[in-house]
Amino acid sequence: MDQTLEFVLRIFMAGLMGGAIGFERGIRAKSAGIRTHFLVALGSALLMLVSQYAFEGVRQFDAARVAAQVVTGVGFLGAGVIIFQKNAVRGLTTAAGIWVASAIGLACGAGLYWLSFFTSVIVIACLEVMHMTLTRFEHKTVAVSFLADTPDIASDTVHSFGKHASNFNLFREGGKYKAVFELTVDGTVTTDSIITALEQHEGVTIESVE
Repeated sequence: MDQTLEFVLRIFMAGLMGGAIGFERGIRAKSAGIRTHFLVALGSALLMLVSQYAFEGVRQFDAARVAAQVVTGVGFLGAGVIIFQKNAVRGLTTAAGIWVASAIGLACGAGLYWLSFFTSVIVIACLEVMHMTLTRFEHKTVAVSFLADTPDIASDTVHSFGKHASNFNLFREGGKYKAVFELTVDGTVTTDSIITALEQHEGVTIESVE
């Protein structure tokens, strides 16, 4: 009975620590959040227990074999959250988080509680610090399109963004003029702030900012 309680504790701790990493991913609106990381860590812990104790009666067995397959198998989950969009690869950090969650689960399944705990703390701290730091220095490209009453209004609106605007194109669309351009901004600039800047110009109807 004592051993069963120990096993339950290991699984519980794995799910808790994996869920903590998933919570951080979830508040960043990532595709793999608390449930995914919780299940990966919990499942990894269970497989580690199976690897260590389910074959004790067998004469020859490799306790690391099942654990090794977890490391390989979780790669398919990671690949599922990586996408190529707008000439950029997204989801690598979340995929890495899933991989680490599986490692934490394996460590918990092996009874390495403190190692699992400190790893979880380091991962969450790293994700938070890097997020705050990178958003100040990284740049992103936003595609903007709007309708203007006249070509001059369209041109003035785009030029109001200065050197941040590029690839400006103007098309006639019905009785209006459609302007399409790209805006290169740092990570702290939000879509709402760009929309607000566009709304300052009269005769402009925003179509999309993405």
